[in-house]
Order: sequence, then structure tokens, then C-alpha cells
Amino acid sequence: MTALRLSRSKTYDLIRTHQLPSFTVGRARRVSPDSLRAFIQEQIEENAA
Repeated sequence: MTALRLSRSKTYDLIRTHQLPSFTVGRARRVSPDSLRAFIQEQIEENAA
């Protein structure tokens, strides 16, 4: 949430719709740095067109 500067609900919505890959550690949901970079790059490319 902090890295993307998005609300908690928007972040979970992206995870739920598989736009932002994540994994679970115990009860916590985590996003890998590589997944975060890939998501940001995809958004940049989509908005540049």
C-alpha cells in the first residue's frame, strides 16, 4: 500500500483480481519486490500509449 500510495481496499482489490501477484505468510499477505516492479512497469506502459 505504501509503495503504491494506494488505499488498503484498492490494494486488496488489485490482489483479488490477480493484477498484483501476492503470496501468504501465515495470515499476512505479501507482494514481492519483483511483482511490485512488474506491476508498476505495466501501469507505466499502459498509460504511455
